[in-house]
Amino acid sequence: MKEKLLERLLRYVSFDTRSDPESDTYPSTARQLGLLNHLVEEMLALGLTEVEIDEYGYVTGSIPATGCGESNSASQTTTTIGFIAHVDTSPEMSGADVRPQVIEAYDGGDIELKGAGLTLSPREFPELAALKGHTLVTTDGTTLLGADDKAGVAIIMTAAEYLMDHPEIPHGRIRIGFTPDEEIGRGVDHFDVERFGAQVAYTVDGSGEGELEFENFNAAEARVEIRGRGIHPGYAKGRMINALQVLCELNGLLPPGERPEHTDGYDGFYHAVSMQGTVEHATAEYIIRDHSRERFEARKGVMTSAAALLNERYGTGTVALTLTDQYYNMRERVEPHPEIIERAWRAMERAGVRPVLKPIRGGTDGARLSYMGLPCPNLFTGGANFHGRYEYCSVDTMARATETLIHLARLWGETE
Repeated sequence: MKEKLLERLLRYVSFDTRSDPESDTYPSTARQLGLLNHLVEEMLALGLTEVEIDEYGYVTGSIPATGCGESNSASQTTTTIGFIAHVDTSPEMSGADVRPQVIEAYDGGDIELKGAGLTLSPREFPELAALKGHTLVTTDGTTLLGADDKAGVAIIMTAAEYLMDHPEIPHGRIRIGFTPDEEIGRGVDHFDVERFGAQVAYTVDGSGEGELEFENFNAAEARVEIRGRGIHPGYAKGRMINALQVLCELNGLLPPGERPEHTDGYDGFYHAVSMQGTVEHATAEYIIRDHSRERFEARKGVMTSAAALLNERYGTGTVALTLTDQYYNMRERVEPHPEIIERAWRAMERAGVRPVLKPIRGGTDGARLSYMGLPCPNLFTGGANFHGRYEYCSVDTMARATETLIHLARLWGETE
């Protein structure tokens, strides 16, 4: 199984699938279709049914139900489950011409990223110490790897191949889904939950071994536009409004200890994503995150109050703030269905994995799908340090994630 997982991961990361937040098309980049169409061909070759790619690039297919006991058919099982992963990679760093390094039987020491003269070291990334003896795939230091979420794609495809090759395993109908544009928050903008036809699903888009996540951030985007007044600096007293300085003031009104670099666990934050401008005009983008809906709304209120204060100080219309909610904490939609978590827990234990419940410090397609009527917690993949040159993935952990999906299929196929 490890060999197939490694081969798939290396093949999938060879596709440049970066999404583009500035694009108004769907998918946001045509290059994502290269991998999506490849997956259609691979699913057909494996014998999956109902395989299709729709006008938005969503790839779906089915693993048909098998027998469930001597007198029962899993085709009569009321629950159809789904496994979902996204193919796009973050636009934060290049995903073109990825040159992965395969480290067999990792010795627990430093790994040289040969393409950039950098080192992946357990001194900076202590979680590496637990992966001694694993087969690791790293970047060469010049690009991201793409394990987020091509590791998830490889895990799902390898589990699908195994289930197709072992019809003696009793399970119900299983739906497979691959999405574009998750990294830019648009992964399920056009996803047809009813057509997908699953009652519950799991995204395979987590990180360390055993991660089982059913709560995530509430998320909003804040766009700030500041209109200044340019005056010759020699004669600016009492007349100039420097848009850049106003932006600095706004940023200074946000709690400095509540930035991503100072937060962890259930802590929320304000994150400045981009800033640019001149004396006359400046813009900025922030993201606002919190697991608590109450604190989330309060954070948006802080941003609104800061903008109002500066408009009072410099004149109405100086600061224009646009707040847009992006997704919400899936917990309230998953908790009413405890069997979804309970069976994932049991599947991990059967695969020899110790389950670890933890909040997602981010979001997944599953967060939005849960609010679209498809409860959808998130499972581990074995990847880490996503979105950057220090990204890596454990093939051994990918194998245990694959086994977890196979056990999940069996557990949901049991007579309910």
